[in-house]
Amino acid sequence: MKHTSGSRLPLAAVWLLSRAVLLLYTFRIVFVPGPDVTTDVSVIYHNWYQVLSAGTYPLDDVTWQYPPAAAFAILSPGLLPFLEYAHAFFVLALICDAAVFGLLMYAGGRPGKCRAGAWVWVIGLPLLGPTAYARYDVMVTAVAVAALLAGVSNPRTMGTLAGVGALLKVWPVLLLVGTARGRVTRRAWPAAAASGAAVLLACVVAAPGALAFLTFQRDRGTEVESLGSLVFHVARFFGAWEGEVRLNYGSVEFLGPYVPLVSRAAMVLTLLAFAWLLLWRLRAREFGTTTLGDAAFTAVLLFTTTSRVISPQYMLWLVGLASVCLVWRASRMRPAAILVLVATGVTLLEFPIWFSHVVASDGLGLTLLLVRNGLLVAASLMACRQLWLQTVTEPRLREAAGAAGRVPAQATAAQRDGALLNS
Repeated sequence: MKHTSGSRLPLAAVWLLSRAVLLLYTFRIVFVPGPDVTTDVSVIYHNWYQVLSAGTYPLDDVTWQYPPAAAFAILSPGLLPFLEYAHAFFVLALICDAAVFGLLMYAGGRPGKCRAGAWVWVIGLPLLGPTAYARYDVMVTAVAVAALLAGVSNPRTMGTLAGVGALLKVWPVLLLVGTARGRVTRRAWPAAAASGAAVLLACVVAAPGALAFLTFQRDRGTEVESLGSLVFHVARFFGAWEGEVRLNYGSVEFLGPYVPLVSRAAMVLTLLAFAWLLLWRLRAREFGTTTLGDAAFTAVLLFTTTSRVISPQYMLWLVGLASVCLVWRASRMRPAAILVLVATGVTLLEFPIWFSHVVASDGLGLTLLLVRNGLLVAASLMACRQLWLQTVTEPRLREAAGAAGRVPAQATAAQRDGALLNS
């Protein structure tokens, strides 16, 4: 991490080599142990593509749980008609990956910045294995990275991209949490609302069922990789829970006694996390050049960690936002970013390599989840602490020190004036 400001050549070489290996896995030339993650593209995404191409959203498919602009990502392989659907999707994922890499390289070469962010992206994405290219999250992450990098100098562009990203997969709306109060917020937030409303209206007009996704998560359980799932993994390990594990609403979930209670607890945790973010925004005294990226990273970390679903591809969001944070030399998110990188590597082990152990709640599966989710919790707490220190505590202490420094000076002047009068 210390040599990130040097030549671009090592970075480019590592990117090319790692992506070549990643393509070998996604094109099924080399195999990763465990479930074949590429079938989501070749089967599920392709089926959605056929439905969307017919002029409607998947109205009868409860696994369609995405905002309406996700249709653009699913339809995008049609831009490469000379390739079969899955291969075209992987190529487009590679192009989005390359775009993020290029943006981070360009930004890292400017004054006050470095290429640590580019290194995080180059290393972090392949740590997730073939899942990185077998989900459309890399496309959403590319939009989010572009938004944050544009945000410091062009709030309207950032807001527009955040609004579009939110209609792709909701979470990019959290990019707005760190916009400086005043002019920046007045430009970014309305731009996000306008672009989001325009995209939503276009989707609703273009095809029926654009809002069907809102009703497809009503009866979800607790996903087996989430933080809350550890309650059931531990109970199953000791033979103290009688529920079941099965594919439900597009993911492997726990279903049975106490699952609704744990799911509600996860939602309460998420609400508490958002309450903390609101409190932070109200209390923040300084919004520096790093605040926008640092706050977005912290917000998405909290959202991901407390969610009742932590799918492996969610780690892409965190890697992308951590990359943006570390573009700035002054960012204090380096420790949290390192924890995210380690958690991403552990995620590859728990899915797909040893996913059968996770589903079985045996010793290995339980250990992997404890480590991965523990790293996410630690990263969340670190990020929250550093964000609060840099924007709330330290500015308040500087203000107090400045006020204390002015009092003696004023007292001295008063004493001098008194002496002159007495003389």
